[in-house]
Amino acid sequence: MESWLPSSGLPYEVARTTRPLEATEIAQRAVRESRPVVVAVGGDGTLNEVVNGFFRNGAPLPTTTKLAMVPLGTGGDFRRTLRIPIDTRQAIEVLRNGMVRRLDAGCVTYQNADGSTGVRHFINIADAGLGGDVVHIVGNGTKRFGSATYTLAGLQALINFKNKPMTVDIDGSVHELKKAQQVVIANCQFFGGGMQMAPSASPTDGVFDVVLIKDAGKIETMRGMNDIRSGRHLDQSNPKMELMYGKRVSVSSPARVRIDIDGEAVGFLPALFEIQPSAIEFITPR
Repeated sequence: MESWLPSSGLPYEVARTTRPLEATEIAQRAVRESRPVVVAVGGDGTLNEVVNGFFRNGAPLPTTTKLAMVPLGTGGDFRRTLRIPIDTRQAIEVLRNGMVRRLDAGCVTYQNADGSTGVRHFINIADAGLGGDVVHIVGNGTKRFGSATYTLAGLQALINFKNKPMTVDIDGSVHELKKAQQVVIANCQFFGGGMQMAPSASPTDGVFDVVLIKDAGKIETMRGMNDIRSGRHLDQSNPKMELMYGKRVSVSSPARVRIDIDGEAVGFLPALFEIQPSAIEFITPR
């Protein structure tokens, strides 16, 4: 990309990362200076780190900086909801001719592995349960198979996963799930390398789509993968799947349950997910 980017006529400065979470520090410096645009070049994990640079102590930093994305990565899920082109030149063109939209973000307070409390922000999807195990496997392995990485990790995680009791509180409405496979808190529609888990989710509506997947079996889950990939799973009147909406979602379990945000393994339940409406100005296709 750097071979032809100078000829695009766009002024730019390259900042490369050398370690985890460095993109958050780089983005935060730019946001505090109100640089015009910060562009996350990479996958959903890179974007998540950059998104976190727009926040401090759980609140958005005051800034005029816009966020944008040039997708290069394993899952490429966030870009699907906003229809950001996967072609690099076309994605750069969005920076020139796109429109600025205010997008919601999520804030999650969770438990770290050492028992301490962590706080992170997300812009796509957070998940507790099976998805957390999938992301843990992906993070510890290779990503050279692209989106297929998530399919392979999903099968591996599913074989070993046992559904767990979870308590889910959505805006004060409590749901006691004796056994649950996963609880998905969605700001956007896709996760896991193209699975359309929340087909009606919008990052501009001020609420999460919350998908409860209850005591689904392993074979049942494998048979339903194509429906999830195409977003038809919620049309099947399956009593083990339920779609709800909320701004404040807490999830807890007596068992050890992993969570992930934007495809990054961050910690464990208990966790509190809160919507932050119109928190980030993002350059999107028209």
